[in-house]
Amino acid sequence: MKILTDAELRKSLDLPIFHKISEVADSLSLDCYVIGGYVRDLFLERPSNDIDVVVIGHQGEKQSRPGIAIAEALKHQLGRKASLAVFRNFGTAQLKWQGLELEFVGARRESYSHDSRKPVIEDGTLEDDQDRRDFTINAMALCLNGSRFGELVDPFYGLYDLEDGIIRTPLDPDITFSDDPLRMMRCIRFATQLNFTYEDETFDAITRNRERIKIISGERIAEELNKIILAKHPSKGFIDLERCGLLELIFPELYALEGVETRNGRAHKDNFYHTLEVLENVAQAGGGLWLRWAAILHDIGKPKSKRWDNQLGWTFHNHNFIGEKMVSSIFKRMKLPLDQKMKYVEKLVGLHMRPIAIADDEVTDSAVRRLLFEAGDDIDDLMLLCDADVTSKNETRRKQFRQNFQLVRLKLVDIEEKDRIRNMKLAVDGDEIMQMFNLTPCREVGMLKNAMKDAVLDGDIRNEHDDCIRFLNEEWQRMKGE
Repeated sequence: MKILTDAELRKSLDLPIFHKISEVADSLSLDCYVIGGYVRDLFLERPSNDIDVVVIGHQGEKQSRPGIAIAEALKHQLGRKASLAVFRNFGTAQLKWQGLELEFVGARRESYSHDSRKPVIEDGTLEDDQDRRDFTINAMALCLNGSRFGELVDPFYGLYDLEDGIIRTPLDPDITFSDDPLRMMRCIRFATQLNFTYEDETFDAITRNRERIKIISGERIAEELNKIILAKHPSKGFIDLERCGLLELIFPELYALEGVETRNGRAHKDNFYHTLEVLENVAQAGGGLWLRWAAILHDIGKPKSKRWDNQLGWTFHNHNFIGEKMVSSIFKRMKLPLDQKMKYVEKLVGLHMRPIAIADDEVTDSAVRRLLFEAGDDIDDLMLLCDADVTSKNETRRKQFRQNFQLVRLKLVDIEEKDRIRNMKLAVDGDEIMQMFNLTPCREVGMLKNAMKDAVLDGDIRNEHDDCIRFLNEEWQRMKGE
């Protein structure tokens, strides 16, 4: 963070767009401020192209949407290269110009009903507008008018909180979070992204108001959750969500992983904290959003598969397949995409035990061919996930596993170069099988196709048309003779 002098603040706004806004605001005799995240990020030395501008209407007059008035006048100045979208019902306007996205809104005060986060809005002063902001670090404003250009207005000492790394609400946090419960998620998100701590009363208020999160839509929760997941250290966010009680409400399947049960002196690991370790490993390896989701969900089936065995102790047989089936219901509830992104996560959750099983056993060509065939182009992400899943505190065991794992990687490269298994298409498809044996779609067609696929992956036949035809004829005769 950098503390900026008045001169440095003015210099930071020495951009054509701010000077043009200043000219327009002065010509319309309107007070105008850049506010919120853009101001915060100036001090944090983080680049930002999203600019929020609040405009103060003429006091004592009925001002017709002052934010829209400035945006429309600015669009006229900037010409065709600027695009403007006006939302008159909300009194806002969005303008895009030279890679910048600006939102203009009139200063307002808000009041809320208990069953909705949609406020009743009235025209207000700058003070009213800053009062309604979620956190002190987002309530700072810089004047854009010519006579006060670059002047900082910081009534809640957000600059000090920014310097100290603290998240705090401007007003009573119970009112702030009860009015708009999404702010509780935003609180955790900002603390995670910025690696900040919480003012005690602010965090305690999240705990007190956590049940209010139930009025927030799945889309808005998922949006904040994704931002937490994409942070440099996403595990901080999930630990804080668990501490304040929100995790159990928004993500009960992940919350169910927490805890250790002991029987006859034998305990299993805490799968919640193990999952966060895996997530951190994937994040530090540069994994993207959906690979991070796969890390979060890779053990999600363990509570349902957990069993006690007198000889083996705690077992979680088939938790990967159970978890794979749970992905779609979680994505549907959270309004996450149900397209190829979800299928990708399902695939990685279902397959995440396979490389580990191969590494623990003899690394056979057949096992590696099957892994390549099923993982396809996602094999590299799967291997990264499985590598991240090694969180044993036993250094000898971890070293041995990584040595075995390296053998799997080498075998993958060797077989891919030799057999081209990744995304392999079988030389004979289902239509040709039906023509060969005069069949309609039926169980026998699937059996023949699976037998051919197994023979290719086991290395018994080559994936060439003549070899596959010969195998299918032999298999058909065998099936008829049974």
